[in-house]
Amino acid sequence: MNEMLPLLTYCLLMSSTPGPNNMMLVTCGAHHGYRRTLPAILGINTGGAVQVFATCMGLGTLFVAWPALHAVLRVAGTLYMLVLAWRLAGSPVAHDRPAEQLSFAQAALFQAVNPKSWIKAVTVATVFMPPQLSVPAGALLVSVVGAVIGFPCISMWALFGAGIGRFLSSPARRRLFNVIMAASLAVLALMLLR
Repeated sequence: MNEMLPLLTYCLLMSSTPGPNNMMLVTCGAHHGYRRTLPAILGINTGGAVQVFATCMGLGTLFVAWPALHAVLRVAGTLYMLVLAWRLAGSPVAHDRPAEQLSFAQAALFQAVNPKSWIKAVTVATVFMPPQLSVPAGALLVSVVGAVIGFPCISMWALFGAGIGRFLSSPARRRLFNVIMAASLAVLALMLLR
């Protein structure tokens, strides 16, 4: 357990701190409630676990061999997050047309262009792989640990959004909330580009 504590702490911090996933979950939670946001939560968790596993199994060596690949993914992820921010800022706010819900597949696939997810996956693969286990067993272990720690952490962001959603009773308030969340996502995207 003492050997796992640094990994547990790292996963807790990466899952709990603001990032593209958590900004999207706050928005989804505010517009759709926790229960309807659950597929996105599960998609983020599953996509992140697959990403960590694949990185631990060798994908991380591609980033070491070709650093330009990491830069290309970072730029693509930033551009995609800026598109999401733009769409969020302009999303409908009328009661009969709620903001678009993020599906399981969309949330899982988003991890491929999410710079924060790549930082986590590469760090786990290079720092936290248990040397006493085979590569597949170690990759599976750290992937499962990340998913188990991540689920309640990212759920809290969706619950926070669901709590805020109660105050978004008018189209003007929903529009303001969407613009604030879109601006936060855009700023975060640009910060991750550095």
